[in-house]
Amino acid sequence: MKKIFFKSRLLLAMLALSATMFTACDDDNDNPEPDPGNLSIAEVVDRDTSFSILNAAIARAGLATALDAPGNITVFAPDNSAFRAAGITASVINGLPPADVAGILLYHAVGAAVPSGSVPASDSVRTLGGQLLFASKNANGVFVNGIGVKTADVSARNGIIHVINGVLMPPTKTIAQIAIDNPNFSILVAAVVRAGLADELSAAGKYTVFAPTNAAFNAAGFNSPADINAADSLTVANIVRQHVIATNVYASDLSNGATAPTIRTGTSLTVGTNPPGVKVTGSASPQSNVVTTTPGATFNITATNGVIHVVDRVIL
Repeated sequence: MKKIFFKSRLLLAMLALSATMFTACDDDNDNPEPDPGNLSIAEVVDRDTSFSILNAAIARAGLATALDAPGNITVFAPDNSAFRAAGITASVINGLPPADVAGILLYHAVGAAVPSGSVPASDSVRTLGGQLLFASKNANGVFVNGIGVKTADVSARNGIIHVINGVLMPPTKTIAQIAIDNPNFSILVAAVVRAGLADELSAAGKYTVFAPTNAAFNAAGFNSPADINAADSLTVANIVRQHVIATNVYASDLSNGATAPTIRTGTSLTVGTNPPGVKVTGSASPQSNVVTTTPGATFNITATNGVIHVVDRVIL
């Protein structure tokens, strides 16, 4: 009788231990580690401390609800190191008008899920802020406005995040307006007008312009806008047209020995990368070097309709 009682107690104890173990397992399943793909974009940013400045910007702009809602968007997300490199801290963010912060953030977002494998070699896409963002992909990686993607394809339940190395600032001027506003381009502006291209370079597009400074034109024998206006208009038009490519090409897209057609019929540019520069394919003239002093000031100058690179000589 005692044996039976002992065995019964042992059996009950084992059953209780088993029940405890299964309950513990059930508790673990009720609170699993969150899968990033099950989080919204807002939640991914909020939980990752490397996005604390971006998170502050989202809060300041009042966009947290929008980035938490169902949808299918792509966000090019600067991490803290990218913001700091641009001189932007959470304090700076909180000192800006919310509308300004929202304008910057909306320039980082596209209204479709775009995985890195679907980024084209060179093209533009409309952001949620309404401006064009210029994307490209090459052997060096994926880029937006010449800024590299450091971590691609972070999935969220309402889209995709690509972590980028810099902050994207929405452009406000066309290529023509940028040139007009810079006194170092006064001879180039005269040449563009003489060539009849002012309207084209003010219109929507994704152009790349290799822009010679006044000093570069001086070295080519054009000392003033008056010299341009005195020259044959077809000659001037041909010169200007071979400085323009009809797609976006940032410094990150330059590949040694590559060629790209210009908007001058039958003319292409051959790229050199040491130093970065271009020359008319087949021309005996020296390469026109891209002035790579300051990103966004001498090269990778983003306009609403393309990008400008300053070059040190006229492309002939």
